[in-house]
Amino acid sequence: MTLIKSISGIRGTIGGSAGDNLTPLDAVKFAAAYGTWIKKGKKENVKVVIGRDARPSGGMIQQLVQNTLIGLGIDIVDLDLSTTPTVEMAVVFEKADGGIILTASHNPVQWNALKLLNGKGEFLSGDDGKEILRLVESEDYDFAEVQDLGKLIENIDSMEKHVDAILALPYIETEKIKASNFKVAVDGVNSTGGVFIPYLLKRLGVEQVEELYCEPHGRFPHNPEPLEKHLGDIMSLVKDKGCDVGIVVDPDVDRLALISEDGKMFGEEYTLVACADYLLDKKKGAVVSNLSSSRALRDLAEAKGCEYFASAVGEVNVVEKMKAQNAVLGGEGNGGVILPDLHYGRDSLVGTALILSLMATSGKKMSELRASYPEYYMAKNKIELEPGMDVDGLLETVKEKYSAEEISTIDGVKIDFEKEWVHLRKSNTEPIIRVYTEAATAEKAQELGDQFVNEMMEMAK
Repeated sequence: MTLIKSISGIRGTIGGSAGDNLTPLDAVKFAAAYGTWIKKGKKENVKVVIGRDARPSGGMIQQLVQNTLIGLGIDIVDLDLSTTPTVEMAVVFEKADGGIILTASHNPVQWNALKLLNGKGEFLSGDDGKEILRLVESEDYDFAEVQDLGKLIENIDSMEKHVDAILALPYIETEKIKASNFKVAVDGVNSTGGVFIPYLLKRLGVEQVEELYCEPHGRFPHNPEPLEKHLGDIMSLVKDKGCDVGIVVDPDVDRLALISEDGKMFGEEYTLVACADYLLDKKKGAVVSNLSSSRALRDLAEAKGCEYFASAVGEVNVVEKMKAQNAVLGGEGNGGVILPDLHYGRDSLVGTALILSLMATSGKKMSELRASYPEYYMAKNKIELEPGMDVDGLLETVKEKYSAEEISTIDGVKIDFEKEWVHLRKSNTEPIIRVYTEAATAEKAQELGDQFVNEMMEMAK
């Protein structure tokens, strides 16, 4: 059905024809290109960490990728079922040359992907990604002879090391969290978050945990993107069981959504805002989010005397801006929290620890915290791409139509009106144009989103 090749990796639906879907042949070719790239300039003992989420195709893709790299003479550190942030950290822990995470993140179960890391455990730069795409097209691979094949190294303690590093952060209030006797609900969408988040909570001293969909068999009980329309079950559970907070993660555990004690969504956009609220009182510094994230982070940072910077959409762009500004916290409005003191990657585990530390030290309920933040509402719409649709031309037409407004073109087109904004950009992971809007009310945000979807559909005719 769909195969998307980009500088960050390859993503597609399982089955079908090679080159049109994520088939075994596509997985092998892309793994071979990555392995060839990672070996350049290294004579021996090249090592790559591999982990996967729990979706049913993961085991098959894992075997194909691992054995392709072994065939190139690369040693594999096998994390098996893991999380994206854990793989990122394991690259550093294991002194590896790179890493691959087998996950399609928030995409439905028929999707899978290879997400590629460098030797720092970070996503590849644009230039490195382009080189791998060139290798895929040229098929310029040189496999190892039998005496030089790589070996498989099992890893059994990456989860513990990841959590150890979180608990070692000086501002994670483990004792206060334990003393607060929180009751926490967890929706692990039947993937690896159902193992990793409860383990983290146990290590933080949380004894009352209500687990929902925490069996890592990969049969997602609902759409795995952690949006309100998909989370009715945990919203009810939090309220019915008298929980203090609900923790929701996507299949690879790099996006964190929260449920307040009243069973209402805290707001995916406000995960990063709440983490900043806590951290900036402990450690002053700049914060970064992407152009599609809420203005609330900027408002909160400036109120605390700290600078805010915006980046293009995409984790690699956020990280690049964070490094340039020496930011203490960053992320994306989809619930992605990046804490440089731990690593430069979105991490729901450290986000959870920061949120519980905020609750424990402030004494406030989640609903009270949410009410204390600047009030904005977002709407997230999309336009399905049709064959022959000129996306660049559409965006240029929109830019010209609204040229009297404040416009950014560093990533698609963002139009800042006086009291609201709209951001239009082509997705890197799906064949769609994303249409994000923010306004003072939910109704106005949706109205603005509908307006731009309709305008662009008319322009496309």
